Amino acid sequence: MLKLGFVSAILPDLSLEEVVSFAAEARFDCIELMCWPKGKAERRYAGVTHVDVAALDAAAARSINDQFAAAGVAISGLGYYPNPLAPDPAEGQVYVDHIRRVIDAAALLGVGVVNTFIGRDWTRSVDDNWPRFLEVWRPLIAHAEERRIKVGIENCPMLFTRDEWPGGKNLGTTPAIWRRMFADIPSPSFGLNFDPSHFVWQQMDYLAAIREFGRARFHHVHAKDARIDREKLNNVGILAHPLEYHTPKLPGLGDVDWGKFISTLTDSGYDGPVCIEVEDRAYEGSVENRKASLAQSGRYLRQFMP
Repeated sequence: MLKLGFVSAILPDLSLEEVVSFAAEARFDCIELMCWPKGKAERRYAGVTHVDVAALDAAAARSINDQFAAAGVAISGLGYYPNPLAPDPAEGQVYVDHIRRVIDAAALLGVGVVNTFIGRDWTRSVDDNWPRFLEVWRPLIAHAEERRIKVGIENCPMLFTRDEWPGGKNLGTTPAIWRRMFADIPSPSFGLNFDPSHFVWQQMDYLAAIREFGRARFHHVHAKDARIDREKLNNVGILAHPLEYHTPKLPGLGDVDWGKFISTLTDSGYDGPVCIEVEDRAYEGSVENRKASLAQSGRYLRQFMP
């Protein structure tokens, strides 16, 4: 049965205890917990640390699990979304090392999924990125396999600003690339954290992606919407930076057909977490507004869920 939750990145001002308490009060089943290293965030929604994996030990893991059990809430996965294929190999290695720590923390907590990005050198083609992708990700997936952890790659292109132009900072964005990824690293531990909103602005069919990959490769799902602003698109065209013609929205306020999405998801055999990801600036003015945005999104999505 699908489990409705949310991504903790939208509540950076709350402690883990406060996040769990809110989830229980708002009747959520699960939470994807952010596990960024402590320090300054490099972008919006990054730098959130609800689990400090560098300091996690068995006693701390038991304490976290006891807290979730008492609230009747589950951990859907651990999340950390950097660029492991950054052009500077030393920078990329910092991210790779932390992904390993997140995988180890998931095993310690008994959480089955870690969500992240493949990464990309955005100045180079897919083919030119491929040897480094294999060099970095073959050992990472082997590490996850050893610990019985599944890795879900979110399909966000990370192509929103001039700093990410032209290729974006995440390689794992399209079905054509996924087929190639899974052919070269065929491990069942290697899969997707699927978000339909990224297909909306790329003018791609998110239902076809569910039909092809949902049963075997969906390890986690994000519920975020996006609205194509046609007036803006007509003015700037699809070669503009994507934020010039589309707007991230709460589920139900954009162009995703959530009835068809959930229907196709359940038809595919997927029965895992569906976690609301809030990146809607209209709701970000205060922590109370952000809590309200999660509650509103939950009310909307529950009409399609058992």
